[in-house]
Amino acid sequence: MKKNDLINLEIVDLSADGSGIGKQTDRDGAEGSPMTFFVKDALVGDKICAKITKLKKTYGYARLMELLEPSPDRVDPKCPVHRQCGGCQLQALAYEKQLEYKQNKIRNNLMRIGGFHIEHIPMQPIIGAQETFRYRNKAQFPIGRDKDGRLAAGFYAARTHAIIPTPDCYLGVSQNKEVISRILTWMERYQIEPYDEKSGTGLVRHVLIRYGFHSGQLMVCMVINGKSIPKERELTDSLMEIKELTGFSVNRNEQRTNVIMGDTVKTLWGADYIEDTIGGIRFQISPLSFYQVNPVQTEVLYAKVLEYAGLSGKEIVWDLYCGIGTISLFLAQRAKKVYGIDINSSYLEEVNCRYPELKGVLECLCINLIDNFHNLSKADIVIANLLIEYIGYECFQKVIQHVYPKYVSRIIQINIEDCWISNSPYLHVFDNLNQIHHQIEAQELEKTMLQINYD
Repeated sequence: MKKNDLINLEIVDLSADGSGIGKQTDRDGAEGSPMTFFVKDALVGDKICAKITKLKKTYGYARLMELLEPSPDRVDPKCPVHRQCGGCQLQALAYEKQLEYKQNKIRNNLMRIGGFHIEHIPMQPIIGAQETFRYRNKAQFPIGRDKDGRLAAGFYAARTHAIIPTPDCYLGVSQNKEVISRILTWMERYQIEPYDEKSGTGLVRHVLIRYGFHSGQLMVCMVINGKSIPKERELTDSLMEIKELTGFSVNRNEQRTNVIMGDTVKTLWGADYIEDTIGGIRFQISPLSFYQVNPVQTEVLYAKVLEYAGLSGKEIVWDLYCGIGTISLFLAQRAKKVYGIDINSSYLEEVNCRYPELKGVLECLCINLIDNFHNLSKADIVIANLLIEYIGYECFQKVIQHVYPKYVSRIIQINIEDCWISNSPYLHVFDNLNQIHHQIEAQELEKTMLQINYD
């Protein structure tokens, strides 16, 4: 067996990134166990012909060439470029099977990393979404040229910086398509160049679009490699024809970097932010704000956090890495005092300035937890919001051991992807990222903590 050989595989499982795990079926009496291959776009139950792209000692990688017998769980994807784009790894898998895959992935992590026995895994049934398409309130489209040199907006193919033109991503709102169409038309008409990563030249880098599901407000922010845009009035007039448009701004990013947004935003027309609500709480969202991308499912998640917290109006709550305070504001309705903690001062200024009605109940502080976790003392409940993502596992351990259970009675952890610590019967998995191999977990941590090591 060698690179570029064609082999027949039966897909028996899915990997953590949603790739099919296949076993060779055309071995013609070969000795030993069949080699395992990882195949993008293949699903459990598929029988396929694949081309070997890379070989290791005991496993390999292959590309799907022909679907010999489709899985009974395979469905027709909505998106015509879902394979080329690679953003929706699970779009060809029936949604109920997507949920089963995500539940099993967390369960396997608890067994493999956490040392749990399958009979003692503290999981509740996964909470799926009612709407599995058009659920994202935010989209970031890179602007460039396709392989034929034509202006293009879309998404990068997996592990590349090649733009796959995507005029309408089915995860985003339908208004995205019209915004992108008007911007590309403006660029073509006035010969405005997209940014080129190799040379560092060209003006338009990305287009950020945010939409309020409850408010119906639309924001467009163009990321530019410069200080201003030519023919500004013409573009503004064109975008203003979109009835939902609330504000249009530019973001300056003149750095040779893969980071999308720069630090400076200038509003060219309309408001500096859009408004939206989660659970009746009003949020003001600027181009630089962190805000959950699936607001409908986020409301379900936050309701569970509120249930875990069990607030009576007497508690002091720390919300660690609070962003623009979505959870903090949610909890401030029922707590005595909520402290929102983050290292991004601009987030905290937004919260402190825009919610004067909560003065005295909600206070946001700029604290670097890595160096100052010992300052966390007088609190009844701690919300550990994606904490491992920000400060790393070792610092997370120190924070938890310092504050719990000496100072606080309850810790609620919210995490994307893998669950690192749990001994509670209250671990819930939420599918906030439909069609994608990620998910969010919320769990309540009780007094006996388990230390879990990396494998």
